[in-house]
Amino acid sequence: MSYERDAIARMSGYIPGEQPARTVVAKLNTNENPYPPCPAVMAALHGISGDALRRYPSAMADGFRTEAALVHNLSADNVIATNGGDELLRLAITTFLEPGEPLGIVEPSYSLYPVLAALNASPLFRVPLADDWSQPADLAKRWNDAGIRLAMLVNPHAPSGRLTAVAEIAGIAKAFKGVLLLDEAYVDFIDPDRGYDSTPLVRDLPNVLLLRTMSKGYSLAGLRFAYGLGSPTLVQPMLTKTKDSYNVDAVAQALATASLRHRDEAAATWQAVRSERSRMAAALAERGYASPPSQTNFLLAAVPGDDARSVYRTLADDGIYVRWFDQDRLRDKLRISVGTPKENDALLAALDRIG
Repeated sequence: MSYERDAIARMSGYIPGEQPARTVVAKLNTNENPYPPCPAVMAALHGISGDALRRYPSAMADGFRTEAALVHNLSADNVIATNGGDELLRLAITTFLEPGEPLGIVEPSYSLYPVLAALNASPLFRVPLADDWSQPADLAKRWNDAGIRLAMLVNPHAPSGRLTAVAEIAGIAKAFKGVLLLDEAYVDFIDPDRGYDSTPLVRDLPNVLLLRTMSKGYSLAGLRFAYGLGSPTLVQPMLTKTKDSYNVDAVAQALATASLRHRDEAAATWQAVRSERSRMAAALAERGYASPPSQTNFLLAAVPGDDARSVYRTLADDGIYVRWFDQDRLRDKLRISVGTPKENDALLAALDRIG
């Protein structure tokens, strides 16, 4: 006998990338930063006292919110700290969607969106991306015509890595009648010469909510810390009503705050990833594994002969982990996180052996 809700019984859960227990040659499957956090973060970890652990943390993560506001030239009222980016996604659905109301997404996209929508009994309104992974020109109109009150858009896009310009995002947000959550998990890896800065959208548009995470750019995936940036009308209901009472712990708050204060040190790893991304895109293309231009810390490589699943399994047998998705438009491709030069060379050597 099952006691779960019917909607839960029908849904499929999120399938995370493997966290292998066996010996790993190159772990390139979960888009982690291949470099460790900066020394200031490790010093902050060692400096945490017993009192900090026996007491409840700041319920609103006020210290972190103040630091984030300084970094982004916003007010602390524009900031909410969350237990990973996934919590912010869940909070947005809980706060802005009535149970059963549809969630707008583009497709393909982050595979957790459908899971969180199902938890809210919310059907998905899916809009296919163009062949080059760009947004349809009438995206906002389609969402409006369907009565969508909340939509999620990841930029740079996952899993293609394509970047949509801020001006285009602004046009979508201005035309859209609901809340637009812009999932910017990979924003730190955008080439600086692109001049990408979406934070003015927070000041100018009341319906834009930005998701930023410490997992990727700041090498803190194991910590589970992210934050949202939005107008107070979006942030305050989540901050004071729908989030857990103490949603981010004292250790996470201290380390995330230290990370932002020393973001220049983290930025050195972003440049290292960008450099390897360029090298790997060229090296993979030479081997027939073409990928669209990426502004993230991964590449979406088409596999010669379309037997991506077989290549994925062969690589795993060699201790090299990449990601394969059993999903339309993705079954003939592998998503490959950018690793250290040593890890990337191991992948290339394995592909040469596969032939």
